[in-house]
Amino acid sequence: MTTNTDAPSSVTSPASGAAPARRELPPLMTLTDRAAKRLAELYASAHAGQLLRIAISTKGCSGHAYDMTFVNEAGPGDEVIRDHGLTLLVDRKATLFLIGSVMDYEVRQLESGFTFSNPNEKGRCGCGESFHV
Repeated sequence: MTTNTDAPSSVTSPASGAAPARRELPPLMTLTDRAAKRLAELYASAHAGQLLRIAISTKGCSGHAYDMTFVNEAGPGDEVIRDHGLTLLVDRKATLFLIGSVMDYEVRQLESGFTFSNPNEKGRCGCGESFHV
């Protein structure tokens, strides 16, 4: 009988009782440098002592919209995200909609604000205020 010593040690057979190796999940959400800079400014001024909480609400012609509010502390249903040395919260009910999303801050000629690049979106309404997955 020969033994293969080149087999990876992290792989186990179901008969051994050990759980098989799992692949790492993507981060729930990340911030761009611009979003982190703007959020840090907000945390240092008008919203000092508060945290940004991101949720998904049901509205708009496509069904879902991003809902951002500042809160004083994390609630029991919030996921804590830490990126760029900042902390923000995601409503646990929104996590499946947001996995792998990147939050950015854009400044345009007539408007500025946080935007989301969400790999889970399947489409947006014509006005861009809502999305569907």
